[in-house]
Amino acid sequence: MEFIIADSAEDMSRRAADHIADWVCADPACVLGLATGTTPIGLYAELVADCAAGKLSFADVTTFNLDEYRGLAPEHDQSYRYFMKQHLFDKVDIDQARTHVPEGANPDADAVCAAYEEAIEAAGGIDLQLLGLGPNGHIGFNEPEDTFPKTTHCVDLTESTIQANSRLFDCIDDVPRQAYTMGIGTIMAARSILMVVEGAHKADIVKRAFFGPVTPQVPASILQFHPDVTVIVDPEAGKLCRDLV
Repeated sequence: MEFIIADSAEDMSRRAADHIADWVCADPACVLGLATGTTPIGLYAELVADCAAGKLSFADVTTFNLDEYRGLAPEHDQSYRYFMKQHLFDKVDIDQARTHVPEGANPDADAVCAAYEEAIEAAGGIDLQLLGLGPNGHIGFNEPEDTFPKTTHCVDLTESTIQANSRLFDCIDDVPRQAYTMGIGTIMAARSILMVVEGAHKADIVKRAFFGPVTPQVPASILQFHPDVTVIVDPEAGKLCRDLV
């Protein structure tokens, strides 16, 4: 694992964008796993700027997003398909037919999850998976549990996750209570993993996830077992780890 404490949130975003750009330039037809949330917005802006400047092309890239709220149509302004179109897909030269997000509007969880796993396999697997880190250590929507879930599945969101995401909705009652998410096994099958983390409120979970015991109660801790992981954090998120790297 490479653990990097960036000089600032902006530096974190630039470093992460460069990491992704390196993959795309080395293999223009690579398969990227993508994430949503506040933290990746800066790195997506950097990638958009690189594409506009002619430094980067997404024309042959295929993407798979980590997760989607169950019950939200792709046109809903809090769906993750909407988020990706707003921050990346509509602003770069990607073929949107090659972009994949779990079908949140489909209530048939078994069908949605099976189809997603089949699509990832048909694409040859994920080359580089981008992750954020939830306040309770979740990756994707894999919440703290007694075991590590393997494949794409439907999950009941914890109250802490619902509370954390409620700022994006008109009221907390509007936050979906379930989501479709890649499983831990699906994430771990990616050839390489990149995680970005921002903010002092994540400092404790960063330390627990990457310098504590591996446990399904901190889902991100499983990444310690992956052979190719890069973690880039801003100074506040990394403040408890400076003496450990």
